[in-house]
Amino acid sequence: MALISPVTVPGPRRVVSIDLDAPLPELVADERGDSALVVGYRGGFPVTTLDVLLTEDPADARRAVEPLVSQTAGAAADAGAVAPVPDEDLPLISVVVSTIVARIETITTLLSVLEHLDYPRYEVIIVDNRVKVPADDLLPRILEGHNVRLVVERRPGCSAGRNAGVAAAKGEVIAFTDDDVRISPQWLRMIGSRFVREPALSAVTGLILPEELSTPAQIWYEAYYGGFSGERTFEPVTIVPDDVPGVMRNARVSAVAPDGSVRKHFAVYGIGGYGAGANWAVRTSAFRAAGGFDPVLGAGVPARGGEDLAIFIDILWGGGRIGFEPKAVVHHTHRQDLEGLHHQLHSNGVGFTALMCALIAKDRRHLTVLARLMPIAARVKSKQLVTRLAGRRDAAPETVTEASTTRIPRSLAYHEFRGFPAGPAAYLRSRRFWRDVEEGRFRP
Repeated sequence: MALISPVTVPGPRRVVSIDLDAPLPELVADERGDSALVVGYRGGFPVTTLDVLLTEDPADARRAVEPLVSQTAGAAADAGAVAPVPDEDLPLISVVVSTIVARIETITTLLSVLEHLDYPRYEVIIVDNRVKVPADDLLPRILEGHNVRLVVERRPGCSAGRNAGVAAAKGEVIAFTDDDVRISPQWLRMIGSRFVREPALSAVTGLILPEELSTPAQIWYEAYYGGFSGERTFEPVTIVPDDVPGVMRNARVSAVAPDGSVRKHFAVYGIGGYGAGANWAVRTSAFRAAGGFDPVLGAGVPARGGEDLAIFIDILWGGGRIGFEPKAVVHHTHRQDLEGLHHQLHSNGVGFTALMCALIAKDRRHLTVLARLMPIAARVKSKQLVTRLAGRRDAAPETVTEASTTRIPRSLAYHEFRGFPAGPAAYLRSRRFWRDVEEGRFRP
């Protein structure tokens, strides 16, 4: 589909990591682009990002980046105050990656990183979730020489694949990621340490940064959401359900900072702003208590998505807590072309309302809660639609940076919002589809 609104097509944007504890590098416009997403690090971990316009004069970029040094000084002090968790106290973690082997290069990169993580005890489980295997199957050659366990799950859908991986796992904690991400070396250590420091946590989600912003579609995706799963934040919080009596019990949650202050109060259905399936971990006991991933939801079945949000919501709905840990970092490769981005956003819309149907089918109390929250949700979504159709993201910063000058095609909002009304029918088709799979009537 062509762009619905006329926009300036952005050129490539570099993703630049800067150590804010060291002298700032010189950044200038060159053949790689005239803008950059600067990711500021303190003590080896990201603490902030800033979109910067680049010129031929490095002083211009330096003036834009210098305030980050003072603004993040507190993050460095907080990091130094936390004692590391001893290796012997860290839990055994099983890393589960379900794949349909569509991205050979990214799988190869992922495997090479997974072998060298800074963590004492972990296993890697690769789930072959292809319904059909080609004659020239490359997966055995890709896995050769890597210390991984292979699990085969021919039933379609990422939920079925991940459930099969968990069934084979030995860890006290299960960590999930995808085959299109690059993992930071201390990813597991930050996840395991958070579970040790907060024994009441059922799950931990992490930070997702872009691996590249080379194409307009990748830049528009970042601008549309403000981050992979929502407005990006670098502060650790614990998502705690409101333990109120009555029908609204655990229907709203609070994001609580380390000092005990509430940073945000929102409906449980908005948990996607603090996590996504590409970077999270769960105690094995909590995963089983929640019933695992719903195979009716997710990529690979008609419902298209929502499987990760469903289990987050199930955990909170049952009174569990989720910790957001920004030091647990993965870098995601966004869709490179506009057609692929349109498909992804449409799937997000379909998956979200299919998810609501799945939640109601599981617990009718969701229907009462959603009815009570509907007026608020309608206002939020209406405002969201207006701003996005105007070519802006929800909270574009009022600064002279590339983020505030990047206009977003209206077609992005069109494809996402037209997916919402299609979700209920997709959910019903998905239920019939999975019933056929279980009864052996599915033929790929």
